[in-house]
Amino acid sequence: MALKSPITTLIEIAEREVDDAAKFLGKAIRAHEDTEKKLSLLQQYRDDYAQRLQDGATKGLSAAQYTNFLSFLGKLDAAIEGQKQVVMDAEHRIVMAKTEWQATEKKRLSYNTLQNRAHNVLQKKEAKRDQKQTDEMAARALFYKR
Repeated sequence: MALKSPITTLIEIAEREVDDAAKFLGKAIRAHEDTEKKLSLLQQYRDDYAQRLQDGATKGLSAAQYTNFLSFLGKLDAAIEGQKQVVMDAEHRIVMAKTEWQATEKKRLSYNTLQNRAHNVLQKKEAKRDQKQTDEMAARALFYKR
C-alpha cells in the first residue's frame, strides 16, 4: 500500500466535512419546509374557522358562541405568530448551515489547489530531469560518434 501524503489525508477529511455539512443543510431545508407547511395549515384552519364564524353570524349566534369563536380565533392567531417565529428560526438555521457548507467547501477546494500546485511542481521537476537525461544522452551519442 502506497503511503498517502498529508494533503491527501486533509482532502479526505475535508470531503467528509463537506458531505456532513451538505447533509446538515439538507436537513435544515427539509425542517424549514415542514415548518412552512405547518404554518400554511394553521393559516388555512384559521381561515376556515373564520368562515365558520361568518356563516354562524349570518344564521345567528349566541353571545357565548360568539365569544368562544373569538377566543379560539385569538388562540389560532397566537399559534400562527408562534409558527411564524419557528419558520424564521428555521430560515436562520438554513443560512447558518449554508455558511458552514460554503466554508467547508472552500477549505476542500483550497486543499485541492495546494495538491494541484504540488503535483505541478513535481511534474516540472520530472520534466527537467527527463530533459537533462535526454541532453546527456544526446551529448554522449555525439561524443561517441566523433
